Amino acid sequence: MDKFRSDAKNRGQRLLTKVPEITIFFWIVKLLTTATGESTSDYLVYHMNPYLAVILGGIGFVAALILQFAVRKYVACVYWLLVTMVAIFGTMVADATHIVLGVPYYASAIAFAVILAVIFAAWYKVEKTLSIHSINTHRREMFYWATVLSTFALGTATGDMTAMTLHLGYLTSGLLFAVLFLLPVVGYGLFGFNDVFAFWFAYVMTRPLGASFADWFGKSPSIGGLGYNEGLVSLVLAIVIVIFVGYLTVTRKDQQSSRAARGFSQGLDVRP
Repeated sequence: MDKFRSDAKNRGQRLLTKVPEITIFFWIVKLLTTATGESTSDYLVYHMNPYLAVILGGIGFVAALILQFAVRKYVACVYWLLVTMVAIFGTMVADATHIVLGVPYYASAIAFAVILAVIFAAWYKVEKTLSIHSINTHRREMFYWATVLSTFALGTATGDMTAMTLHLGYLTSGLLFAVLFLLPVVGYGLFGFNDVFAFWFAYVMTRPLGASFADWFGKSPSIGGLGYNEGLVSLVLAIVIVIFVGYLTVTRKDQQSSRAARGFSQGLDVRP
């Protein structure tokens, strides 16, 4: 009887899948949000009180998170709003770790990598899966967004480390991370890389990839940028994101199929 009640309770807690299908559109919008996060964060921090900017970023992140948890299925505009706010707030957190606390980029990158590994370990220990096609309970959703936030912070620290600490500059860093982003795709197709590793490795790389090119377009030529201004870059990127998300909302091309929702599509289920 207790087992029956437990199963019924678990079924009652289950939701429809809360994340999009992994298509080319997913990666395009993801890269756009990472670039937007970098340019918007820099614009806000340098054009208003930095502490107020961080507070506003945190409020926006929490509001978007509450909205995402309030819906019971994947809604494109709600999902990508939260990803964008994670990009902005995650950038602020990583930058504050270096600028305010004085932590070197390499140290913060290592720290965020450890945090990410701990989240993955806890997620798998509790749920026995890291499948993004099984985000159908609030607990799994919490693990998912904790992972996403950690990947943004890790990616920000890594990108800043290559551009500044290693003095590669924004364009060279962007090209480096473009290659690293494509590596798991090639490895998965040719060498049978682990599906979960391939996906999350590429996911982490989207952050420094998008941010490096955002900085290249927005930063002053004196520090290796093209000088288009972060505000203009943020505005253009925001418009493009709205267009893509609107297209996905209308066409539903990023809706998971029933097969994918069961965790088999893309091979991302790692349950034994």
